[in-house]
Amino acid sequence: MVWILWLYLINTLLMLIVAIREVRRPAKALNWLAICLVFPVIGFVFYLSITNPIRISHERLTSPHSESDTLPDSFSRSAFVIAHSLRHLSVYGLRNGRVQVLMNGIETYERLMESIKSALNSIDLEYFIYRDDQIGRCITDLLIERAKAGVRVRFVRDGWGSRKFPRTQIIRMMDAGIECRTVFPVRFPWVLSNWNYRDHCKIVVIDGKEAFTGGINIGYEYTGLKPNVGFWRDTHLRIIGEAAGDLRTIFNIHWNIASPERVKVRAQKNTLVENVQKPIEGLRVAVSGQAAEWASELGNLSGNVIDTATNTEALRNAYMQSFEGNPGIPTQVIREVYFICLTQAIKTLDITNPYFVPDADIIMAIKTAVARGVRVRLMVPHHSDQKFVDLASRTYFGELLEAGVHIYQYNKGMLHAKVMIIDGEIAEVGAANYDMRSFRLNYEVCEVIYSTDVARELTEQFERDLTHSVPLRIGDLLHRSLPQRIMEQGARLLSPMI
Repeated sequence: MVWILWLYLINTLLMLIVAIREVRRPAKALNWLAICLVFPVIGFVFYLSITNPIRISHERLTSPHSESDTLPDSFSRSAFVIAHSLRHLSVYGLRNGRVQVLMNGIETYERLMESIKSALNSIDLEYFIYRDDQIGRCITDLLIERAKAGVRVRFVRDGWGSRKFPRTQIIRMMDAGIECRTVFPVRFPWVLSNWNYRDHCKIVVIDGKEAFTGGINIGYEYTGLKPNVGFWRDTHLRIIGEAAGDLRTIFNIHWNIASPERVKVRAQKNTLVENVQKPIEGLRVAVSGQAAEWASELGNLSGNVIDTATNTEALRNAYMQSFEGNPGIPTQVIREVYFICLTQAIKTLDITNPYFVPDADIIMAIKTAVARGVRVRLMVPHHSDQKFVDLASRTYFGELLEAGVHIYQYNKGMLHAKVMIIDGEIAEVGAANYDMRSFRLNYEVCEVIYSTDVARELTEQFERDLTHSVPLRIGDLLHRSLPQRIMEQGARLLSPMI
């Protein structure tokens, strides 16, 4: 029986190590201590495997700009306070540029491919999910053609989100001269200690002057035409100006931590390719089969969107700040951005997010905003593609409803947009969710935009989405069954680790 005593002492020591390491995050520490109690020693090994990265960038992107970088006097006090408070977290401070809001996958892909086609010097792509389907193959073919035409193309994918992207396509790309890398590939040694850290960014930068970012990955489901997925509501941005350079800086940081692909390529001379329009036509063919059925929802491929955008070709003048979430640094940049925006709102807050599992501070920021007299509306999907997150999310709704938050559940399909609109003139758009994974474990990116035109366009889309949503009431939560409540509480218990 002596071995039991030794096991107890060793496990106690290991639990003490966990408690010390996670002293700043009591909820996470409590969860891991419970796991270590149930699974002695094994729980600690599991803890190390997902919280002890061997290759994480510790470089923090901070703004060198002075306090003189301020908004024009036409903006409200809340905009001034938010811009000033966020300046030390941003990549290069306040930027001036133009923004186009893209409200669905089809128009995003068409606009993206047109921009790739016009690239003269460089194309940088970084995606969490990059599929080899109808959409992915069209974009891959166009990248290959541009690389053969002499454009430098750099391609980064996440090792987990894009794990199914075939090796044959990587070989095709590298044969054409495309530089390919993977962030934390699912192979030794990264699979042992970095598998829980992911690159969740969606970034494309063209010639350092034009950029795309937001919630849309590369995949057929984002068009809203995939039969087993259905309608897909998302939001993306096209940015022209200085902020595009900020996104390229973020891309370069992630490029440096990514691993070069381990494939042999054939020496091949790049030759100019004349017919660069073919992949654009390929995209039209790829989506044409079901596009007529969904035309009233998505619009046609010429950009005449009926249900999901107003003037999709409009470039709005705006001031912008770019932010990078980095799991290698103590500061949870994205979480602080959200917190500051929530606490400085004066009139209105409209939040759209598919995976809503925040921490106590974010919940308190939302509740105190209501107490200040701010009208807060939260829109979430009625059913998302992550059932575990759905369960955990519902445990937060009761206290928010009691505080006066208006909660709406989107019923039309998958709501994947990540947007916050503050006081009708400030907007946050990005790839990050309201959960601990986005705050602590993922590489993330988001833009805070100061523009009444952009905020108005996003608010109009929020109002259209409301017509496909149902308000959540306290009574709806009270009618849940006991097994349902138990599952939801269990999901919330594990939420600090998801």
